[in-house]
Amino acid sequence: MAPVCLPGKAGESDQDPAASFRGQVGPLVLLTLIFFLNFLARIILAPLLPAIEQDLHLDHGEAGSLFLLISLGYCTSLLGSGLVSSRLSHRKTIILSALAAGIPLIALCFGNRLWQIQTALVALGLATGLYLPSGIATITSLIPPKHWGKGIAIHEVAPNLCAVVAPFISEALLPWVSWWGILALIGGASVIVGIAFWRFGAGGRFSGQAPTVSAFRALLGDRSFWAMTALLSLAISASLGVYTMFPLYLVAERGIDRSWANILVGLSRASGLAAVFLAGWAADRIGPRQIMRWVFLLTGTFTLLLGGVPGYWVAAVFFLQQLFAVCFFPAGLAALSAIGPPHARNLAVSLSIPMAFVAGAGVTPTLIGVMGDAGSFTGGIVLVGGLILSGFVICLRLRVPGENGCSSRPVHLDSH
Repeated sequence: MAPVCLPGKAGESDQDPAASFRGQVGPLVLLTLIFFLNFLARIILAPLLPAIEQDLHLDHGEAGSLFLLISLGYCTSLLGSGLVSSRLSHRKTIILSALAAGIPLIALCFGNRLWQIQTALVALGLATGLYLPSGIATITSLIPPKHWGKGIAIHEVAPNLCAVVAPFISEALLPWVSWWGILALIGGASVIVGIAFWRFGAGGRFSGQAPTVSAFRALLGDRSFWAMTALLSLAISASLGVYTMFPLYLVAERGIDRSWANILVGLSRASGLAAVFLAGWAADRIGPRQIMRWVFLLTGTFTLLLGGVPGYWVAAVFFLQQLFAVCFFPAGLAALSAIGPPHARNLAVSLSIPMAFVAGAGVTPTLIGVMGDAGSFTGGIVLVGGLILSGFVICLRLRVPGENGCSSRPVHLDSH
């Protein structure tokens, strides 16, 4: 999922208006590597899930709930990240996140009981949730404003690349080490990169701003906030929720070999690297709402087809489903950042994303897994497809500033 670019504090010591973009590529690459490992730690379970199920004797619902545990920890931490960075600094928060993410992954090597694994996954979510707000603030303090687009685009390569390479990492390492070992290797890499950032990284030497209760209360009373949160939940369900359970679906219900399933899932996200940039360009040309309408219509339709197409046609449909799913985020996050008065818009992003992530990346995989236990992974995927299609209806009533004659007011819903 692509985050919104939030500006860093102007006038901070890290901000050098004369600094060239090229001069900050090194620190930016290091931050991108931290983000890559941050995201990889949260999605690597998807290609490992068939092996985890077999090793721990889990049913499909229990396997899917592992993502819910990560999501709950991640979103709790994301909501409280402002409190941490306001007391430390963005730099120290980034270092803390990288180091703390490695500890539970390494600790899994020393415990193989289900409750130990569940505790470690919640801790992983708590650690990784600290990174994103501080990472974005640090990038925008390092890079001159006219280069923010390029800087964020490089940073955003991390989650999209993760979705491509995670299945291949799994298949390359599983013949040599257990899934515990793979998680420990990622954890060790996160610790090493955190130490590298402490030693060589730049930026983030200023404190974050803690959220206020009054601002959150105003957002929670705004119908457009809940509409955009629902749309974001459905988009994450389509892109990440279906993605995380699809290898298990192919193995358990379609009878496809695990290696082939992971290869298909990894290749399916390769086109998303370019699709995100094209979707952002299209949103500027024809408006965010038009993009979101088509995304939900096409993604919902292809998700429904995943449950019905025969044989290896399911791979082609999954490619298209994932291609269109990632196209939501440039348009959707631009619309989300326009909710409410200017002083509350950043809070709209920081409050909506955690709730949407729990629903889309936590509840959705659990739902698909429970349906799989009931005898029909297909039924779970079709149900999710129907929910995704409902996003098209919500978009019909949504109004975005500057689109089709809409005024410059914030995003709102029609009252009729």
